[in-house]
Amino acid sequence: MSTSRTPASSPRTTDPDWWRQAVVYQVYPRSFADTDADGLGDVAGITSRVPYLASLGVDAVWLSPFFPSPLADGGYDVADYRDVDPRLGSLDDLDALIRTAHEHDVRVIVDVVPNHTSDQHEWFRQALVAAPGSPERARYVFRDGAGESGELPPSDWVSNFGGSAWTRVPDGQWYLHLFAPEQPDLDWSNPEVRADFEDTLRFWSDRGVDGFRVDVAHGLAKDLSTPYRPSNGESLPLDGSDPLYDRDEVHEVFASWRTVLDEYDPPRAAIAEAWAPAPRRVLYARPTELGQAFNFDLLESPFDAGSFRTIIERNLAMSEESGASSTWVLSNHDVVRHATRYGLPEGTDTDAWLLTDGTEPELDRARGARRSRAATMLVLALPGSSYLYQGEELGLHEAPAIPHDLLQDPKWIRTGHTVKGRDGCRVPIPWTRTGPSFGFGDVAPHLPQPADFGASSVEAEDDDPDSTLSLYRRATAARRRLQRGEELRWLDAGDDVVAFARHDGWRAVMNFGTTPVPLPEGSVVLASGPLDAGDGLLPGETTVWLE
Repeated sequence: MSTSRTPASSPRTTDPDWWRQAVVYQVYPRSFADTDADGLGDVAGITSRVPYLASLGVDAVWLSPFFPSPLADGGYDVADYRDVDPRLGSLDDLDALIRTAHEHDVRVIVDVVPNHTSDQHEWFRQALVAAPGSPERARYVFRDGAGESGELPPSDWVSNFGGSAWTRVPDGQWYLHLFAPEQPDLDWSNPEVRADFEDTLRFWSDRGVDGFRVDVAHGLAKDLSTPYRPSNGESLPLDGSDPLYDRDEVHEVFASWRTVLDEYDPPRAAIAEAWAPAPRRVLYARPTELGQAFNFDLLESPFDAGSFRTIIERNLAMSEESGASSTWVLSNHDVVRHATRYGLPEGTDTDAWLLTDGTEPELDRARGARRSRAATMLVLALPGSSYLYQGEELGLHEAPAIPHDLLQDPKWIRTGHTVKGRDGCRVPIPWTRTGPSFGFGDVAPHLPQPADFGASSVEAEDDDPDSTLSLYRRATAARRRLQRGEELRWLDAGDDVVAFARHDGWRAVMNFGTTPVPLPEGSVVLASGPLDAGDGLLPGETTVWLE
């Protein structure tokens, strides 16, 4: 393995396995901090908050796309993979962010979006003016249409954002887009596409980036042979035979990526966003490929002890099989925040709830906060990496009442105004109690914040020992002190309790029920909620760590 490439900036510690048990904080750049008063978060804003990230005790920050983009899909429509959107800053600003993060021993993970580009990408502009069958069009998936004169889409494939996955261009051909029409899919059977993305990995690694989050990793390889077969959508087969998703050929791509990532010392980390069946997800996490894959199972789990334990057992077993470590996620930029999910009645359709501006059914905010604190503490006690989403450390709820004319998610348009989409979790986070954007910037933000956001701001919670922010800080500090190895041993507990021991006597016990249960013996390290001194009971919907 070659280790000759030396990045421009490196963290103080160089453990090659830092990612295995890391706490990673996801930043959605456009909604984190605005320094130039345009209502949009920027790279300099992130840099200004690096001390805050360090105070949280996180090991790395994951940056959602900051590349030049027309914002047809919140930055996931990339016009240039090797630059910074001028509205967010410059490459010099990004270099300064990486350097500052490393000075605070915080690593930097960059989001890469290889399935598709923006329709404003230079390659796609060249494709539109080139002839059918040209090398320029061969970088994308252009096909002739069906019907007597090609007037129909080539297949019945459906976009993830609603409607047909094909759009017709003036000369009559159609191009494939598994997401918005402004996001044309690349053809990953083309060697030029593969080589260009390997150059992109080197470009950012040379600048000091420590790892990559790979968007839609399961979508790159496609069976475009005719007749086109229907896709199974969300119910993917276990044999990799779907024409669009989780095909075996995709692993050739990531094996070549691993060769590039291993050119660096330490090797660059990578994690796949792969919505694949659990038994196949481990393939992306093999050490010969990306090394980790997101486990999103808890995003879809009810607040139930049996469900949580099953998910934990299954994913730990898969991690052992692949040689990776597991990953744990409760919130991110694509789902309703977990403080809100846990405060809604079981089985609530969150898309339908958002359409009511969060009024039906009624949200139990206090219960959601209590449950989310408990679930977070349980997850932070597990072996593997924990991914936190900006604002969850403040206990933020979803912002469901964004006026329809201000919604930005393409799902709103593509579904005929039947799905509001993901804007409610992407609202800029609050830093201060007051101000035009609660400290996000000096002007109103690009997405409106709830009027009560100031009460959940960093300023409001910073010195409050009972705040969610204080809990997160204490939890990450205790985790760092207690964490050894990746072993877990289940402990006998009641039906509503999940309990396990790690090592050196460290135990985590979570009561999912509403009735208090006996508190095991031991010294309390941390609890997600108040414990009644002397009664020897663990309250409902509460987690405790014991030594």
